[in-house]
Amino acid sequence: MTELVTLTKEVLGAFFLGGLLLGVISQRTHFCTMGAISDVVNMGDWTRARQWLCAIGVAMIGFAALADFGLIDPSKTLYASPRLMLLSTLVGGLMFGYGMVIASGCGNKTLVRMGGGNLKSVVVFVVMGVSAFATLKGITAVVRTNTVDTVFVDMPAGAHLSVLGIPHLGYILGALVLLWVLRHKDFWTFDSLLASFGVGGLVVAMWWVSGHLGFVPEHPETLDAVYLATNSGRIEALNFVAPVAYTLDWLMFYSDASKVLSVGIAAVAGVLVGSAISALQSKTFRWEGFANPRDLGQHLLGSVLMGVGGVTAMGCTFGQGLSGISTLSLNSVVALAAIVVGAVVSLRQQAARLERTACE
Repeated sequence: MTELVTLTKEVLGAFFLGGLLLGVISQRTHFCTMGAISDVVNMGDWTRARQWLCAIGVAMIGFAALADFGLIDPSKTLYASPRLMLLSTLVGGLMFGYGMVIASGCGNKTLVRMGGGNLKSVVVFVVMGVSAFATLKGITAVVRTNTVDTVFVDMPAGAHLSVLGIPHLGYILGALVLLWVLRHKDFWTFDSLLASFGVGGLVVAMWWVSGHLGFVPEHPETLDAVYLATNSGRIEALNFVAPVAYTLDWLMFYSDASKVLSVGIAAVAGVLVGSAISALQSKTFRWEGFANPRDLGQHLLGSVLMGVGGVTAMGCTFGQGLSGISTLSLNSVVALAAIVVGAVVSLRQQAARLERTACE
């Protein structure tokens, strides 16, 4: 048991370090999915979108390599499912994408902004976490399970892009994405390469930590195979919706022995610490609050949509948009597409509102 406790600490420490590095990279390079979509829609600037796509390509290739070398079992990941949850991922993704725009960023960006002194993001963090927990186990969970979760397509072979029958598809798709991105010479800057390969590499590293380092073939108490310190009991990488909910739960019920640290909580803490260190070091740390009641209202609405939508879609821009998509999960494909559409709709509405205001 002593060895198991030590190994659990190593897994948690690795996720904290991974989160810390992600926080530094995100704060340093302004890596942000919502920002990437906004840049394309509002300015036609694809720089951050290419960073995001390049990170996806790296994660795809890395995940495929881990699986091929037998370092992880892809059928045991959080995203492996025999069901295509079509309505859940579609509705949840649209909600999350719309919400992250009016809440000024996704789950990871919220943590990065908190680390930089943004008090608005503290409110987003709390409200998103409470909404997410309610959708995991509370009132909106009842609504979710009785509505959108009842609509699915059974796929006994797995809701996975392998249904296309193309061998080595992860390598092929990852390589195509990298080639499309890296052919743009203006992309070859330190910040872009750090964001792309840094974030993508961290996703791969966390897959290895959770699925290989943290794998115990036979737990001494239950004699079952376990993946240490995961809330799902499966292999997890980076995600920032449900882990925020579990972070609040752990903080509020800290004295309850049944509430233990998980890899998601460790990653959340790491991003906060990493972004704060980077903001202080670069002298960009500054306190920031709400401009007016309307600003507060928008962030509250966006937070609820992200919390409910992120759980309903089974992940956020990181959970589905990087970790999930690297496994080639069909659920992740649908969720990611819905998140992008939801964000574009929200951005268009914002632009139209600003235009009307300017004309008045």
